[in-house]
Amino acid sequence: MAKWLRMKWLIPLAVIVLLLSACSTKNGNEAPKEPAEKPVTSGDLEPLEKREKVVIAEDGAASGAGFYIATEKGYFEDYNIEVEFAQFNNSDEMLPALAAGEVDIAGGVSTASFFNAIAQGIDVKIIGDKGHNVPGKSYFTFVIGNHMVDEIKDYADFKGKRIAVSSYNSIDEYIFQEMIKHAGLTEDDVEFVLMGDFGSMLGAIDSGTIDAALNIEPLITQGVENGFHVRFGDATDYAPESQIALVLGSPQFMNVEQDVSLRFMAAYLKGVRDYNDAFMKGINKDEIIEIMTKHTALKDADLWEKVYVTGLDPNGAMFIDDIYAQYEAYKNNGAIQGEVDLEKAIDTSMTEKAIEIIGKYEED
Repeated sequence: MAKWLRMKWLIPLAVIVLLLSACSTKNGNEAPKEPAEKPVTSGDLEPLEKREKVVIAEDGAASGAGFYIATEKGYFEDYNIEVEFAQFNNSDEMLPALAAGEVDIAGGVSTASFFNAIAQGIDVKIIGDKGHNVPGKSYFTFVIGNHMVDEIKDYADFKGKRIAVSSYNSIDEYIFQEMIKHAGLTEDDVEFVLMGDFGSMLGAIDSGTIDAALNIEPLITQGVENGFHVRFGDATDYAPESQIALVLGSPQFMNVEQDVSLRFMAAYLKGVRDYNDAFMKGINKDEIIEIMTKHTALKDADLWEKVYVTGLDPNGAMFIDDIYAQYEAYKNNGAIQGEVDLEKAIDTSMTEKAIEIIGKYEED
């Protein structure tokens, strides 16, 4: 299916000037010329001459904050870019659409099936960070049941326990494996419980069906608030630089439509920076929380004050070494058929160009 774009030509300013100069007053004198209105700029790049639509596959996840904030704050509009959010049932449907250019940008997580799709010829580009754990405040980490509080004091105490994880051969199992190694245990020392629904883990851990779970915000905080479980440790104890989610780009968007993709990335990173300013520095936090409640499933503004938020790098940087490590882990498990040229699949060039233009975000 060809990519749909609705383009509107701007009327050249010269034509406006000519039309104005042709008008006259009742006494035959020329009407005074009005000053031409300057195009809106963002202070770094001129807007596109033609309005362009960028289609983003996004499901309301909190890790899409940069997209939502840039939309609401007008950063895309500054560049004459219109964004449209598209819904897909699963990543298997999204990846072919992305490769075909029907979708320009998408969010993805590391799984063996993702790398298999690339190995089988699905051409997508990994272009930037869309989610990592913040040290000491991991948004994707382990919780334990209240019945385990007095029993599990250290990671080694997971021995013999029933631990729920949402999927095999994915970032979920990868983090689970990293925790087990950190604990000095093997897979045979614990009971791996496959539970695909994060929400179901709340009831299971509360009832004692499972002892621990690798869960995600805001369910972690909601579970704590309702007394279902407590946090245990932090994922950065054993996976300090784990790349959880990725910004993906279509090859057409990244390689051919570079004027659009460069501006898109600049606007996106401005949104991510506002997000970091809000949640890491407390700047304009109420405004950003309002945007997040509008676009995500977490509608409780008060809960946004309590959750451990997704880490989003304000310069778009990824933990590239960890992407390689995840790929090798899936390959060693026999879950990947074929080879993936990660040097080709990972393309940070447009993100780096955008940083050169808008400047590097410096942490305080």
